[in-house]
Amino acid sequence: MRRNQWLAAPLGAATAAALLSGCGSQDGTAAGGGKGVVMGISDKVKATDPASGYDPGSWLLFNNVFQSLLSFPKGGTTPEPDAAQSCNFEGGESKTYKCVLRSGLKFSNGNSLTSKDVKYSFERTLKINDENGPAVMLSSIASIDAPDDKTVVFHLKTSDATFPSKIASGAGSIVDHTEYPADKLRSDGKATGSGVYKLDSINDKSANFSVNDSYSGKAKPKNNGVTMKFFTDDQAALKKVLESGDVDFAYRGLAAKDIADLSNKTGGDQKIEVIQGTGAEVQHLVFNMSDPVAGKLPIRKAMAYLVDREALVQGVYQGTATSLYSIIPAGIASHNTAFFDRYGGSPQPEKAKAVLRAANIKDKVKLTLHSTPTRYGPAMDQEFQAIAKMLNDSGLFEVDVQSVPFDQYEKDIKAGKYGVYALGWVPDYPDADNFTQPFFGPDNVLGNNYDNKEISGTIIPSTSAKSDRTAATVDYGRLQDIVAEEIPILPLWQGKQYAVTRPNVTGLQWSLDASTVFRFWEIAKG
Repeated sequence: MRRNQWLAAPLGAATAAALLSGCGSQDGTAAGGGKGVVMGISDKVKATDPASGYDPGSWLLFNNVFQSLLSFPKGGTTPEPDAAQSCNFEGGESKTYKCVLRSGLKFSNGNSLTSKDVKYSFERTLKINDENGPAVMLSSIASIDAPDDKTVVFHLKTSDATFPSKIASGAGSIVDHTEYPADKLRSDGKATGSGVYKLDSINDKSANFSVNDSYSGKAKPKNNGVTMKFFTDDQAALKKVLESGDVDFAYRGLAAKDIADLSNKTGGDQKIEVIQGTGAEVQHLVFNMSDPVAGKLPIRKAMAYLVDREALVQGVYQGTATSLYSIIPAGIASHNTAFFDRYGGSPQPEKAKAVLRAANIKDKVKLTLHSTPTRYGPAMDQEFQAIAKMLNDSGLFEVDVQSVPFDQYEKDIKAGKYGVYALGWVPDYPDADNFTQPFFGPDNVLGNNYDNKEISGTIIPSTSAKSDRTAATVDYGRLQDIVAEEIPILPLWQGKQYAVTRPNVTGLQWSLDASTVFRFWEIAKG
């Protein structure tokens, strides 16, 4: 799990975002069917080499240019064969994973894709171990065998039932061994994959993709190409070009007020529609368990009784998020509502008062909420001011909010200077493991001095070993219940995904699911 992922800017409401539009080949229709589309995006594509990129923009490129052994089907969270015709664990320990490749796989340069390329791709990512890359997701690999051209066998250091989901992500991108150096990143800015599209060109302003004629797989592209135009950190320009008709649709991250405003735009062929999908981005409050104030369980419980999630998602995010009552979000298998079950769905000041008084805490609790809007956007400050007011209005707290520049924020958390701070999390893959192991396993990302031995020593190893993910539900339920009782973090909201579209664009719903995979090939323009 990415070690700096929790500090990533949220992918959903009220952040700088992606927009997509329909132009591409300006005249329109490809021989195989479908007009070209143009995609504008405020996220940067930081890398074209899968051994380095570990950001939303780069993974968007990887998911369309490269194949993985497995991929997430539209609307689904269970990986299915892609470059592979079959993949399975061998034995009962989830430590040996064997895949057999499909026949006829070729890269966009015409070279055949064999098990040698698969083995090379994974070993290369691990060897380079780029600090901005996904090697950490592959750390369970001990060795890889390629006994013939179509077979690859992964031997894992420990049981890891989530391995299929990890290699179905951008971390599993397969490259041509003849075009990528084994011990360093490719430096020419090009990309050679076997995915649905090929990268024709990329610079600071745009990237151009065309359909890969060498592609062999299940996807059937509904357009003849995609152009990405970069609008880095320019929400105003995104909304403006959508309203003017210069683009066909905007995806992910329009400010909540802009989504609400655009949803009311009507008028003949200028009608604008807001399409809503499932998201898995989450945000929590994190408590430093060593802090003299936040480290006290009665104080954390009182806060759990007082925070009004519905007021946050409606008042701050204008309905572009939903209330979150557990560490595993809705839409991910094994989700429960542990915090709702314990603390209710609306503020309960009398219960908050009772829990404080039972701990002989009679004076107002003084604490500071730390945020970093320079990373998360101005909505974070609004959100934290709203939380502070909720707590202060109870008469039990005296809370203020301190905004800190991102660089300082990161350093101060590592130094243990904050009692309460924010965490935003964007998953690498849609499995409960990715919302639990990074927070509560060894070398976790929270930096809050929380360690529950039952979770880290028993539950996480147990869930990691279960290749049948439904068999892990009971363990994950127990984990969520423990977190709700001890409250090292307080779940706040779960983001939704949106596409705001003009007429004649279809297929957007197939890129608005919990997998967070944006599928170029599903987009069609009438």
